[in-house]
Amino acid sequence: MIKERENNSFSSDTNRIKEKIHKYKWYHNLKYLAAGIIFGVIFVKAEVISWFRIQEMFRLQSFHMYGIIGSAVLVGMISVGLIKKFNIKTIHGEPITIASKKFSKGQIYGGLIFGFGWAITGACPGPLFAQIGTGALAVSVTLLSAIAGTWVYGYFRDKLPH
Repeated sequence: MIKERENNSFSSDTNRIKEKIHKYKWYHNLKYLAAGIIFGVIFVKAEVISWFRIQEMFRLQSFHMYGIIGSAVLVGMISVGLIKKFNIKTIHGEPITIASKKFSKGQIYGGLIFGFGWAITGACPGPLFAQIGTGALAVSVTLLSAIAGTWVYGYFRDKLPH
């Protein structure tokens, strides 16, 4: 069952978009749980969640993490290129549109804050859950801090330069 609604999260009328909301039973989401578990296992096996690997990266002592991140960027670039070249559609037949992004100095500040947090805690949002899943429960503090930071940004978003 597909239901359409207007997304009113943007303040101006020109930014409003129509999105389709898919109403499914709860068990249709199990595929996302399975994908998350597989993603977490891959993170653990590739040592992406290793605090020591992350510290090696920020100290420029190892290529391991740069290779993984570089591979992901390369796959993303190729994927976006193929999507644009062949006009690939979603599984629901909708066209995929990639909006142009305007540069803002806030992106530099945000990237620096993110990088400092990553270097200090040894975790970024993706591996947080895998780290907790491996028993590193101290990372829960990092997760709560990430949630608090996201909330603060959302609260002040309209007052920040974009």
